[in-house]
Amino acid sequence: MSGYAEAILLMLAINVVVAQAGYLPLAAGQLNLGVAGFMAIGAYVSAFVTNTYDLPIVLGIVSGAFAAWLVAVLLAVPLLRASGIYLALATFALGQVIQAVFLNLEVVGAAAGYAVKKHASFSLIMTTTATVLALVFLLSRTRFALYLTAVKNDPVVSDLFGINVRMIKVQAFSLGALIAGVGGALYAHQYSYLEPQNFNILLSVYIVLYVLLGGTQTVLGPILGAFFFTLLPELLRGSEQWRYVVFALFIIALMALRPQGLITTELLRRLTLRRESKG
Repeated sequence: MSGYAEAILLMLAINVVVAQAGYLPLAAGQLNLGVAGFMAIGAYVSAFVTNTYDLPIVLGIVSGAFAAWLVAVLLAVPLLRASGIYLALATFALGQVIQAVFLNLEVVGAAAGYAVKKHASFSLIMTTTATVLALVFLLSRTRFALYLTAVKNDPVVSDLFGINVRMIKVQAFSLGALIAGVGGALYAHQYSYLEPQNFNILLSVYIVLYVLLGGTQTVLGPILGAFFFTLLPELLRGSEQWRYVVFALFIIALMALRPQGLITTELLRRLTLRRESKG
């Protein structure tokens, strides 16, 4: 495999992970524009503990994910008092605050950036991505996934049926942050240098677009969205001057024709029935 192809695959793997970080809150009706902030926490914590204590990268990833999860749990209750556009603005502000913290934190280089000593292998990143996807797929088969859908569709009725709406929202938000922490740690040990400016609002918007384009109804949707946003710009690289225009037109057309996303539960049901009828 060429170095270019390997770099694209690794970028895709990390994007697939962070797409799931955006998917879980959106599955509960939460527009989280602070995903990049939780990625930054995972990245910096993982880089710091592996640099300072010479820990294996796996333990660094676990540390970064736990730190992102802990911050999300502590902030979820006040944040999730808001909903809709107000929640989106609150998470946007949170992401900006986290970025500002690392921009001024001298122990991790502040604005000058922070070098990461340990580099993750191709197999480690792919194995971690596969593990995250397997766990999210398993989670989608549990009652928790039904609770997420119910809370998203009608939180009032969900509460009347005995679902702890606040707890489900906190769990979705914090699990998304944990996965974002994993993605941030993978990013740190793949690119070997961290700058706070890399974890900006544009990154959070891209992650949300992965999910919205692919579809919020299934785990497969964000994966497809990550594939689209990662690979299509590379395929259009030949037309350097126009590729972003073509890319934007693709997105506009897809969102106009498929506002529910490319993959829906109804589409999967039809494909399953068609396969069974042919069998």
